[in-house]
Amino acid sequence: MKVIAINGSPRKKWNTATLLEKALEGAASEGAETEIIHLYDLNFKGCTSCFACKLKDGKSYGKCAMNDELTPVLEKLKDADAVILGSPIYFGNSTGEMRSFMERYIFPYLVFSAKPQTLYPRNTPIGYIYTLGVKEEYFDMFGFHKVIELNEGVATGIFGYSESLYSTDIYMFDDYSKYVADRFDPEEKAKRREEVFPLDCEKAFEMGVRFVNRQKALGGQKEKRWLL
Repeated sequence: MKVIAINGSPRKKWNTATLLEKALEGAASEGAETEIIHLYDLNFKGCTSCFACKLKDGKSYGKCAMNDELTPVLEKLKDADAVILGSPIYFGNSTGEMRSFMERYIFPYLVFSAKPQTLYPRNTPIGYIYTLGVKEEYFDMFGFHKVIELNEGVATGIFGYSESLYSTDIYMFDDYSKYVADRFDPEEKAKRREEVFPLDCEKAFEMGVRFVNRQKALGGQKEKRWLL
């Protein structure tokens, strides 16, 4: 069994990456093979609206026709038993790298039929892990609940199952005194990093465990699903 994490953060050792690694540790504890891929290491673009993935009898029907450094990653993900996507939130949404990845990863499997169908052949859980510098009380102001709902809905329709984890009010800088950021209380941030972030790490670990056990219960079941 293979679980792959996709890091949409430019940082490889900070909040988002740490949570993804914890999720993979959870998956590995149940016997899964794991891998993390850092999108900022790759040279790629988002969807260019060529629609080759929708062309009748086309050689790229159902898959992205673009050929760049993301292409082998997309091929690898076809064999994954679970995928966990992680991203910090910039201006109310995932990073540009993550959005570009999602366009290339998800869109080719969507069929524009009267009753939209997914071409993805089996039930594969998709996890979302988000990190935010703001407190949860500001979610509605930035429309973040809608972002979570939309991403989960699309992933569930295409892949069969999705769930999300978000870590709020994160510790953004290693030294707040070096940055213009006086709207934040460094001591409060440090306290949350010490007391709350470890709990979020436990939740990420549990996500990895849950995904592997879910797939074991399904036994690699393949099914054709319809989008709601």
